[in-house]
Amino acid sequence: MPELRFDPIRRRWSIIATERKFRPHEFAQPQPETSSPEGCPFEYGQEAATPPEILAYGRQNHQPNTPGWQVRVVPNKFPALRIEGELTREGVGIFDRVNGIGAHEVIIETPNHHAEVADRSPEELQLMFKAWRERLTDLRRDIRIRYVLLFKNKGRDAGASLPHPHSQLIATPIIPTVVVEELNVARNHWAHKERCIFCDLIHQEKAFGDRVALETEHFILLEPFAASFPFETWILPKQHSHDFALASDALLLELGKVLRDFLRRIRQLLADPPYNLILHTAPSPHPRPGQPQYWTTIEYDYHWHIEFVPRITRIAGFEWGSGYAINPTPPEEAARFLREATSDGEQP
Repeated sequence: MPELRFDPIRRRWSIIATERKFRPHEFAQPQPETSSPEGCPFEYGQEAATPPEILAYGRQNHQPNTPGWQVRVVPNKFPALRIEGELTREGVGIFDRVNGIGAHEVIIETPNHHAEVADRSPEELQLMFKAWRERLTDLRRDIRIRYVLLFKNKGRDAGASLPHPHSQLIATPIIPTVVVEELNVARNHWAHKERCIFCDLIHQEKAFGDRVALETEHFILLEPFAASFPFETWILPKQHSHDFALASDALLLELGKVLRDFLRRIRQLLADPPYNLILHTAPSPHPRPGQPQYWTTIEYDYHWHIEFVPRITRIAGFEWGSGYAINPTPPEEAARFLREATSDGEQP
C-alpha cells in the first residue's frame, strides 16, 4: 500500500508509491552515442581553450596550462557568480538583493575523455577529492564566501553541458536554503539531545539494516527512509565529522573506492543513468551579525555527506504544486537491489 513518509532532516514529505514498484530495468534509458574528444576544451593540448588554471595535480614540468596534468581546476568560462568586486546587500521593497559575488570553478577530473568515475582507479578518484578539499579550503579564506557547494552533473539530463568527466563548485555569499534547513535541524537535535542527528541516523539504519545499500570500514551508504527519487543514496562517513575539508588522504582514498563500487552497481542496475552528486559540508567559519551561530556547535551537531540522485524520473505538476515527491521504488527495495548487484558488471 502507498505511504507518505517524512524526512526529519530535510523536512520533506515523499509518497512511496509501492503499487507502482518499478524494478531497475524499467528505468533504463537509451544510451547516447559516445562523444568524441575532438574539439573538447578539457583535452590535453587544449589548455588555452579554458581560463588560466587555478590548481593542477600531476604535471612533471611545473609549467602551468600545459599538458601532463592528472586533475586540473579552472574558472568556469561562463560563471554563475564572479570573484571580483565588493559585496553589497540591499532591500528592494519586500525583496532582498545581493550582487553576484562568489566563485564558479570547474574541476577537470581526468585527461581521459571517456573515463567515468566507475572506470577510474581509487587513487585517481582520491586525487579528484583532494582537489575538492583544496579548493574548499582556499575559498573559505575569502570572508565574503559563506558556502562552497561542490557537485558533479553526469549526462545532459543531469545538467552537464560537456561530456568530458568534470565536477564543479559554486561559492556563494549566502548559505543555500537546503543547507540552512539541515543545519537548523542538526542544531535543534543537538540542543535537545547533545547528539548528532546524522550519527543517530547511522546507528538506527545499521540496526534496521533494510535501507543500508553498502558499508565499508569508514563509510555507509543509505537509501533515505523518505527518498524523493528512486535509488537516491546518501554516502556518510561513519565516524562523526562536520567538515569535508578535514578529511584525511586515507579517508579520501576509501571514499574513492566506495564511490567506484557504488557507481558500478548503479551502472549495472540502471544502465549508466545521468546523475547528480552533491557534497553537503559545514559552511565557511566566518561569523556574521544577526546570523545563526552555526560555528559555535557545528563541530558536534553537523555531519558532512554526499547525496547521489539518478535522473531517471521527472518532476511533474503534483510535485511542483505540493512540494511532495512521488517515488515508485521503495528505498528498502533499492537497497536490496544494490546489495545484490556486483561491482564488476556481472549479474549476481
